[in-house]
Amino acid sequence: MLSDLETLARQVEAGMRLALPVDYAGVSMAMTKPLIARGAGDLHVICVPTGGLQVDQLIGAGLVSTVETSAVSLGEAGGAPRFNQAVKTGAIRIMDATCPAIHAGLMAAQKGSPFLPMRGLIGTDVLRNRGDWQVIDNPFEDAGDPIVLIPAIKPDVAIFHAPMADRFGNVWIGRRRELAAMAYASTTTLVTVERIVDESLLANEMSAAGTLPSLYVSDIAVAPKGAWPYGLWGEYPTDTAELIRYAKAARSDEGFADYMSGRMLEPAQ
Repeated sequence: MLSDLETLARQVEAGMRLALPVDYAGVSMAMTKPLIARGAGDLHVICVPTGGLQVDQLIGAGLVSTVETSAVSLGEAGGAPRFNQAVKTGAIRIMDATCPAIHAGLMAAQKGSPFLPMRGLIGTDVLRNRGDWQVIDNPFEDAGDPIVLIPAIKPDVAIFHAPMADRFGNVWIGRRRELAAMAYASTTTLVTVERIVDESLLANEMSAAGTLPSLYVSDIAVAPKGAWPYGLWGEYPTDTAELIRYAKAARSDEGFADYMSGRMLEPAQ
């Protein structure tokens, strides 16, 4: 199960549905460069539930055709420049969602259900622009009680970064349950970690509740500081200055290309 970044990247094929986590939950930035080098395009990116730097760079590299998300931004560094430009030019298709709707779709897939019902979308422009979301009358009440059906979201591949895995393939995700939701719903789950530990994470009562069992993990690669310039809980903080440098550079096609060729540096050890 223990591989390298290039081996993980080779499992992403053109046209796949790729689930990527929110910036604070363990983004595998270490996988971004191998994915771009792999060159598998026409990706349908599912942000769980929002996207950031990794999504922006994959879009800038021309690998993304569809983004399903509730938002894409660089947080304190401002807007995501390649995403914004792609939206303006129509280079990508946007499937606008809400955070609860993304999680509902993943939960439906996890439960083997074709859909999950929600109420909060009634009357919104988001619902109006999503032809794949259906409104029905609540079958347990009289007519006039509408409810929205969110279809199951079934990613082909989920990719994220975590502090550690054990030699049995179990991965510690702590309180980041969105990572578990991604893994449960996806056909393949690729994980990068800071380190491998010898003892079973499931055998320790202190770590077991926050551990994703190996049953849901397809492949693992060690990548120290693998979330940089994002931070990783309990390990290191976000490098906001680097995010700001990227945000400024990537405002133009030339600046993005220059950054990706010369500024995609390994973090200081």
